[in-house]
Amino acid sequence: PDLKLERLADSLDAMAAPGRDQGAGVIDLQQAMVERLRGELGEALRQRDELLAMSRGNLASQTRIHKVVLDLIAARSFERLIETVTTDLAVALDLDVVALCVERPEEGAPTPPVAGVKCLEPGSVEAIFGPGRAILLTAEVSGDPEVFGAAAGLVSSEAMLRLNISSATPPALLAFGSRSVEHFHDGQGTELLSFLAQVIERLIRAWLELPE
Repeated sequence: PDLKLERLADSLDAMAAPGRDQGAGVIDLQQAMVERLRGELGEALRQRDELLAMSRGNLASQTRIHKVVLDLIAARSFERLIETVTTDLAVALDLDVVALCVERPEEGAPTPPVAGVKCLEPGSVEAIFGPGRAILLTAEVSGDPEVFGAAAGLVSSEAMLRLNISSATPPALLAFGSRSVEHFHDGQGTELLSFLAQVIERLIRAWLELPE
Protein backbone atom coordinates (compact mmCIF):
# COMPACT_ATOMS: atom_id res chain seq x y z
CA PRO A 1 0.00 0.00 0.00
CA ASP A 2 2.82 2.44 0.83
CA LEU A 3 4.51 1.80 -2.55
CA LYS A 4 1.21 2.40 -4.33
CA LEU A 5 0.81 5.71 -2.52
CA GLU A 6 4.32 6.79 -3.48
CA ARG A 7 3.82 5.72 -7.11
CA LEU A 8 0.55 7.58 -7.29
CA ALA A 9 2.14 10.67 -5.79
CA ASP A 10 5.02 10.47 -8.27
CA SER A 11 2.58 10.01 -11.15
CA LEU A 12 0.56 13.02 -10.06
CA ASP A 13 3.70 15.13 -9.77
CA ALA A 14 4.65 14.19 -13.32
CA MET A 15 1.18 14.98 -14.64
CA ALA A 16 0.15 18.38 -15.75
CA ALA A 17 -3.59 18.63 -16.05
CA PRO A 18 -4.39 20.44 -19.26
CA GLY A 19 -5.85 23.82 -18.68
CA ARG A 20 -9.18 24.34 -20.39
CA ASP A 21 -10.51 27.70 -21.39
CA GLN A 22 -13.96 27.79 -19.87
CA GLY A 23 -14.50 31.45 -20.29
CA ALA A 24 -14.22 34.33 -17.87
CA GLY A 25 -15.23 33.54 -14.29
CA VAL A 26 -15.45 29.75 -14.83
CA ILE A 27 -13.27 27.44 -12.68
CA ASP A 28 -11.54 24.40 -14.21
CA LEU A 29 -12.71 21.69 -11.77
CA GLN A 30 -10.48 19.00 -13.27
CA GLN A 31 -7.29 20.92 -12.50
CA ALA A 32 -8.57 21.85 -9.03
CA MET A 33 -9.35 18.20 -8.25
CA VAL A 34 -5.86 17.06 -9.28
CA GLU A 35 -4.23 19.72 -7.10
CA ARG A 36 -6.42 18.70 -4.16
CA LEU A 37 -5.49 15.04 -4.65
CA ARG A 38 -1.80 15.96 -4.71
CA GLY A 39 -2.20 17.73 -1.40
CA GLU A 40 -4.08 14.85 0.23
CA LEU A 41 -1.50 12.31 -0.92
CA GLY A 42 1.34 14.46 0.35
CA GLU A 43 -0.33 14.70 3.77
CA ALA A 44 -0.96 10.92 3.85
CA LEU A 45 2.72 10.22 3.10
CA ARG A 46 3.82 12.70 5.78
CA GLN A 47 1.59 11.04 8.39
CA ARG A 48 2.86 7.61 7.37
CA ASP A 49 6.49 8.71 7.79
CA GLU A 50 5.73 10.19 11.23
CA LEU A 51 3.99 6.98 12.32
CA LEU A 52 6.92 4.83 11.15
CA ALA A 53 9.43 7.06 12.96
CA MET A 54 7.34 6.93 16.14
CA SER A 55 7.06 3.14 15.93
CA ARG A 56 10.82 2.74 15.52
CA GLY A 57 11.42 5.09 18.45
CA ASN A 58 8.98 3.19 20.67
CA LEU A 59 10.60 -0.12 19.77
CA ALA A 60 14.06 1.22 20.59
CA SER A 61 12.81 2.60 23.94
CA GLN A 62 11.13 -0.70 24.77
CA THR A 63 14.34 -2.62 24.02
CA ARG A 64 16.37 -0.31 26.27
CA ILE A 65 13.86 -0.53 29.14
CA HIS A 66 13.84 -4.35 28.93
CA LYS A 67 17.65 -4.43 29.14
CA VAL A 68 17.61 -2.04 32.10
CA VAL A 69 15.10 -4.24 33.93
CA LEU A 70 17.30 -7.30 33.41
CA ASP A 71 20.29 -5.37 34.81
CA LEU A 72 18.25 -4.35 37.86
CA ILE A 73 17.15 -7.92 38.50
CA ALA A 74 20.75 -9.10 38.14
CA ALA A 75 21.97 -6.86 41.01
CA ARG A 76 23.56 -9.05 43.69
CA SER A 77 23.16 -6.59 46.59
CA PHE A 78 20.91 -3.73 47.61
CA GLU A 79 23.82 -1.31 47.21
CA ARG A 80 24.41 -2.55 43.67
CA LEU A 81 20.70 -2.15 42.90
CA ILE A 82 20.79 1.50 43.99
CA GLU A 83 23.98 2.08 42.02
CA THR A 84 22.35 0.59 38.92
CA VAL A 85 19.33 2.87 39.36
CA THR A 86 21.26 6.09 39.96
CA THR A 87 24.22 5.54 37.63
CA ASP A 88 23.68 2.85 35.03
CA LEU A 89 20.16 4.02 34.12
CA ALA A 90 21.50 7.37 32.92
CA VAL A 91 23.83 5.66 30.46
CA ALA A 92 21.29 3.05 29.33
CA LEU A 93 18.51 5.60 28.72
CA ASP A 94 20.74 8.34 27.29
CA LEU A 95 20.09 10.75 30.16
CA ASP A 96 22.27 13.31 31.90
CA VAL A 97 21.22 12.55 35.46
CA VAL A 98 19.06 10.08 37.40
CA ALA A 99 18.14 10.77 41.03
CA LEU A 100 16.47 8.53 43.60
CA CYS A 101 14.90 10.61 46.36
CA VAL A 102 13.15 9.67 49.61
CA GLU A 103 11.48 12.00 52.10
CA ARG A 104 13.07 12.26 55.52
CA PRO A 105 11.19 10.35 58.22
CA GLU A 106 9.25 12.24 60.84
CA GLU A 107 11.33 14.29 63.25
CA GLY A 108 13.20 12.15 65.72
CA ALA A 109 13.25 9.03 63.55
CA PRO A 110 16.68 7.79 62.46
CA THR A 111 17.70 8.37 58.84
CA PRO A 112 19.87 5.47 57.70
CA PRO A 113 22.45 6.69 55.16
CA VAL A 114 22.18 5.03 51.76
CA ALA A 115 24.74 5.97 49.15
CA GLY A 116 23.12 7.41 46.03
CA VAL A 117 19.79 8.27 47.69
CA LYS A 118 18.88 11.93 48.25
CA CYS A 119 16.68 13.04 51.14
CA LEU A 120 13.77 15.43 50.64
CA GLU A 121 11.80 17.40 53.19
CA PRO A 122 8.51 15.78 54.32
CA GLY A 123 5.69 16.71 51.96
CA SER A 124 7.99 17.32 48.98
CA VAL A 125 6.74 14.40 46.88
CA GLU A 126 3.08 15.42 47.17
CA ALA A 127 4.03 19.02 46.42
CA ILE A 128 5.77 17.95 43.20
CA PHE A 129 3.09 15.59 41.86
CA GLY A 130 -0.13 16.83 43.34
CA PRO A 131 -2.92 14.46 44.41
CA GLY A 132 -3.32 11.25 42.44
CA ARG A 133 -0.58 11.87 39.89
CA ALA A 134 2.22 9.30 39.50
CA ILE A 135 4.26 10.60 36.54
CA LEU A 136 5.14 14.17 35.60
CA LEU A 137 6.87 15.02 32.31
CA THR A 138 8.09 18.58 31.81
CA ALA A 139 9.91 20.25 28.92
CA GLU A 140 11.92 23.48 29.09
CA VAL A 141 12.45 23.33 32.84
CA SER A 142 15.26 24.24 35.21
CA GLY A 143 16.38 21.29 37.34
CA ASP A 144 15.60 21.41 41.06
CA PRO A 145 18.83 21.24 43.14
CA GLU A 146 16.88 19.52 45.92
CA VAL A 147 16.16 16.65 43.53
CA PHE A 148 19.11 16.61 41.13
CA GLY A 149 21.81 18.01 43.42
CA ALA A 150 24.90 19.42 41.72
CA ALA A 151 23.69 18.15 38.32
CA ALA A 152 20.56 20.35 38.39
CA GLY A 153 22.17 22.84 36.00
CA LEU A 154 22.28 20.17 33.29
CA VAL A 155 18.54 19.58 33.34
CA SER A 156 16.34 21.21 30.68
CA SER A 157 13.57 18.58 30.64
CA GLU A 158 12.63 16.03 33.27
CA ALA A 159 10.50 13.01 34.14
CA MET A 160 9.37 12.54 37.74
CA LEU A 161 8.11 9.08 38.77
CA ARG A 162 6.38 8.62 42.11
CA LEU A 163 7.57 5.44 43.88
CA ASN A 164 5.15 3.64 46.19
CA ILE A 165 7.71 1.34 47.74
CA SER A 166 5.92 0.24 50.89
CA SER A 167 3.42 1.30 53.50
CA ALA A 168 6.37 1.21 55.93
CA THR A 169 8.54 3.70 54.02
CA PRO A 170 8.21 7.45 53.42
CA PRO A 171 7.19 8.78 49.98
CA ALA A 172 9.84 8.53 47.27
CA LEU A 173 10.44 9.49 43.67
CA LEU A 174 12.72 8.68 40.76
CA ALA A 175 13.80 11.65 38.66
CA PHE A 176 15.23 11.61 35.12
CA GLY A 177 16.90 14.71 33.75
CA SER A 178 18.07 15.56 30.23
CA ARG A 179 19.86 18.59 28.79
CA SER A 180 17.60 18.30 25.73
CA VAL A 181 14.59 20.60 26.22
CA GLU A 182 12.26 18.17 24.39
CA HIS A 183 13.56 14.82 25.65
CA PHE A 184 10.58 14.73 28.02
CA HIS A 185 7.34 16.59 27.39
CA ASP A 186 3.71 16.52 28.37
CA GLY A 187 1.68 14.23 26.11
CA GLN A 188 4.51 11.70 25.77
CA GLY A 189 3.67 8.04 26.36
CA THR A 190 4.34 6.95 29.95
CA GLU A 191 3.66 3.20 29.86
CA LEU A 192 7.33 2.16 29.78
CA LEU A 193 8.28 4.65 32.51
CA SER A 194 5.42 3.40 34.68
CA PHE A 195 6.56 -0.19 34.16
CA LEU A 196 10.14 0.71 35.12
CA ALA A 197 8.95 2.49 38.29
CA GLN A 198 6.93 -0.55 39.35
CA VAL A 199 9.91 -2.85 38.82
CA ILE A 200 12.13 -0.64 40.99
CA GLU A 201 9.46 -0.45 43.70
CA ARG A 202 9.21 -4.22 43.89
CA LEU A 203 12.95 -4.82 43.86
CA ILE A 204 13.59 -2.35 46.67
CA ARG A 205 10.73 -3.87 48.66
CA ALA A 206 12.12 -7.37 48.15
CA TRP A 207 15.70 -6.48 49.09
CA LEU A 208 14.61 -4.70 52.30
CA GLU A 209 11.93 -7.31 53.08
CA LEU A 210 9.25 -4.65 53.38
CA PRO A 211 5.47 -5.10 53.37
CA GLU A 212 3.43 -3.77 50.46
